[in-house]
Amino acid sequence: MKVRTGVCLLLLAAFVFVAAQEEEVFQNVVEELTVETVEKPETCDITSEMGDTLQIHYTGRLMDGKVIDSSLSRDPLLVELGKRTVITGLEQSLLGVCEGQKIKATIPPHLAYGKRGYPPTIPGDAALVFEVEVVSMSKQTAWQKLVSDVFPVLCLALVPTLLGLVGLYLYNKANAQKAGKKKAKDKKSKKK
Repeated sequence: MKVRTGVCLLLLAAFVFVAAQEEEVFQNVVEELTVETVEKPETCDITSEMGDTLQIHYTGRLMDGKVIDSSLSRDPLLVELGKRTVITGLEQSLLGVCEGQKIKATIPPHLAYGKRGYPPTIPGDAALVFEVEVVSMSKQTAWQKLVSDVFPVLCLALVPTLLGLVGLYLYNKANAQKAGKKKAKDKKSKKK
């Protein structure tokens, strides 16, 4: 009886060990972003680029098929490419798509929620699958491009300039006070 119990425990331990390894392999299979076109419109002249704004419907799933989020019961999600409003892998998968196109993106953990995950819905190191439909797309205007590309660089140049001007003002103000004190001392010494 003891031998049978020991053998059963040994088999059970081996089964648990193998199952844990298979689950670990299953979770870590996805190492790079893959994008599959499910449906593409007949005419696809204009494709999305960074800065464009898309309205999408999506369903996000874990690799085991469990739905983590979906926009199908809500209004489409507004995504401005390059603004990091969605996870990196999803944003990258939306580059080069057309209005009306449907894609399936398999996103590795490092382009999704990483080691931490998003408890309790998304475990750490979880690869995700997103089925996405591009409902509409609007291209970035020249003005938007100017603001998003030139304005940050201009601000980076202006900050040191403004700091330099403030420093110069304070330096001149401090020197003007010293000169005023020196004149007051000279007047006092002349009175004596």
